Amino acid sequence: MPSPEEATVARLATVGTDGRPHIVPICFAIEGDTLYTAVDEKPKRTRRLKRLANIEANPRVEVLIDHYEDDWSRLWWVRLRGPARIVDDRRAVELLAAKYPQYRERPPAGPVIAVTIEERTEWTSSPS
Repeated sequence: MPSPEEATVARLATVGTDGRPHIVPICFAIEGDTLYTAVDEKPKRTRRLKRLANIEANPRVEVLIDHYEDDWSRLWWVRLRGPARIVDDRRAVELLAAKYPQYRERPPAGPVIAVTIEERTEWTSSPS
């Protein structure tokens, strides 16, 4: 299984005050036991994002990083669970810019979401 840290897209799941799940694709970087993602300049309907409001109300989140291809023997996924917080973290922006060329040209303005990874579950279709 390739390193999940090298994957370029993941999905962030939060829960709203109404109890409904909310999931969005994210760009991310992992350092140690923390996953970082930032609000960037891609077009959005509003800057008051549901994921941010959800984290403020309930910091428990999950992140799913996965790999799909037609050869199902190469499928894998990693699920990360833990509390998220909204931070102003220059190091996180540097990590994201190192991973994504688009962020080197146009660094994300933020805010940054930091997820402390408390639980990691992995699955792969092929034996290790």
